[in-house]
Amino acid sequence: MGIHCIPCGMANCCIVSQNGSAILVDTATTKHRESILAKCRAANVRLIVLTHGHYDHAQNAAYLAKELCVPVAMHPADLPLMADILSEPIAARSLLGKTMLAAITLSAHPSFGKWAARLQKNEIPPFAPDIELREGFSFEAYGVDATVIELPGHTRGSIGVAAEDGLIAGDALMNFVRPRKALHYIDRAAMEASAARISAMGDILIYFGHGGPVKNREW
Repeated sequence: MGIHCIPCGMANCCIVSQNGSAILVDTATTKHRESILAKCRAANVRLIVLTHGHYDHAQNAAYLAKELCVPVAMHPADLPLMADILSEPIAARSLLGKTMLAAITLSAHPSFGKWAARLQKNEIPPFAPDIELREGFSFEAYGVDATVIELPGHTRGSIGVAAEDGLIAGDALMNFVRPRKALHYIDRAAMEASAARISAMGDILIYFGHGGPVKNREW
């Protein structure tokens, strides 16, 4: 079992591999798709898993699925986000979180002018997920001893991938400037509960959707 984190600008994706088979967790953005594709082919990726429906995690899903001839799996609660990242209200408390939220809002509305045009790279090429992810879903059929844990809050359908070598937490936690709970969220109470659930998982390594991995702690 091994988790290989692939930095892709501000975001990460991860290849979880075991005995010659692998799954890809998240897909980053179009700028990085060729390098991700090469790594997926080398690792024999058999499934693409999305931790949630935001474009910086899902933008390459359709392309990679077609090139690799593999299915895509995600939680159905995040399907509306594929078409509109603002389909549900997003909130933030900290200054950094509010700054990020302002950028997300701007990028979602071309009417804001030149700045929006520069940021208007958040479209997700349409695709229909082949597999619905729920709590306890096992990736054993794809050659990897790992399971899904539901971590709602950042989005309603946020999930993590729990493996022997650690937890891929998506954006349930973030490592922007420092490791912390999600900086923006749809449901704060659910986000806090998900962070507490991760804390209770004990001495494991946490792989973030943004930033380098760290040891688990009380979040």
